[in-house]
Amino acid sequence: AIEQLWRGRAWVMPCWTFADVIAAVERGLAGYAVLPLRNEIIGEIPGVRVAIAEAGLDTVGEVRQAVRHCLLGIAGSAFDDVTAVVSHPAALAQCRAFLTRHAAIVPREGYDTAGAARDVAARGRRHEAAIASEACVGHYGLQLLARDIGDRDDNATVFAVVRRGR
Repeated sequence: AIEQLWRGRAWVMPCWTFADVIAAVERGLAGYAVLPLRNEIIGEIPGVRVAIAEAGLDTVGEVRQAVRHCLLGIAGSAFDDVTAVVSHPAALAQCRAFLTRHAAIVPREGYDTAGAARDVAARGRRHEAAIASEACVGHYGLQLLARDIGDRDDNATVFAVVRRGR
């Protein structure tokens, strides 16, 4: 969503939680934040709208981003090697059918999808994979093990663009 909005002209500041994202804007560490509001598969992202309102942030726009989840492993790994997968809880929830079909793969929560991909690459374990965007393949030197593993082909998330209230 950030890339769609600013086309490479934004400085991205990863945060562990939605509260951390909001705090960064409140403190002036970030001019804007992009937060997920609603996903086509799982619905409202719990607590985000309330947190934005309670912080007194202004919503200055929304952007709808197509979501295409992939299974990514380290270079040289194979799908059959994977026994654990890491991703954001919302991404795991959007891939329930895949995880049900592959019950030997144990899901583990991470703080975001790209962060999960980065961590999988850094650990270098053949049995561990991430659910993330295919863009993470090139960014973190991972290997695409499975494409389009989400529950719906038309999956998308609506993100709010927020800034400090005036």
